[in-house]
Amino acid sequence: MGKMSLLAVSVWGWLQSLGGIGLILLALADNSVVPLPGSMDALTIILAASKKEWWWYYAIMATVGSIIGAYLTFRLGRKGGKEALENKLSKQRAQKVYASFDRWGGWTLVVACLVPPPFPLSPFLLAAGAMNYARHKFLGAVALGRAIRYFLLAWLARSYGSAIFAFFHRYYKPVFWSAVGLAVAGGVAALFFWWRYKRKKKERGERKRKAA
Repeated sequence: MGKMSLLAVSVWGWLQSLGGIGLILLALADNSVVPLPGSMDALTIILAASKKEWWWYYAIMATVGSIIGAYLTFRLGRKGGKEALENKLSKQRAQKVYASFDRWGGWTLVVACLVPPPFPLSPFLLAAGAMNYARHKFLGAVALGRAIRYFLLAWLARSYGSAIFAFFHRYYKPVFWSAVGLAVAGGVAALFFWWRYKRKKKERGERKRKAA
């Protein structure tokens, strides 16, 4: 096992040992512009299945962590404006996100928070900030979507914990490496979009200086 895989296993074990606090820390990353698809679902399920009497606590902590992480991304979108989102997505895809907000409002966020991975949530969080969506409506929509998702997952884990652990024991390696692969891909994509955003910003500054 390589150094990166050992580090990933160590970090995962550390988060699991922290319980509810580990869920909050993981949620801060998962709801950022560098998401870790499926990681929050997996940790919520494992914790709720291992300590069934605390399933509701893990659901609450997962929801709270997700709200905090989502709000930080929302603030980035508000600071960067539509330009930041259009540098992350193509202009055409960004327009589709805007259109969904115009038509459905906060329900767009609720549905986006409910849809399982690998559906990307961060573009909707950024778009809400870029469009100056009301803060209280944003927090309410994210809280509703994430609460439904994590309470359902935690309850299912409590009810079917034995079967879930048997599945993870049998398919641990492919599930783990799939999660690691998705996390690495998400990180590389985020770094690329950040680099492209900085380059375009620099080019616009140079054009303005030449035009002045």
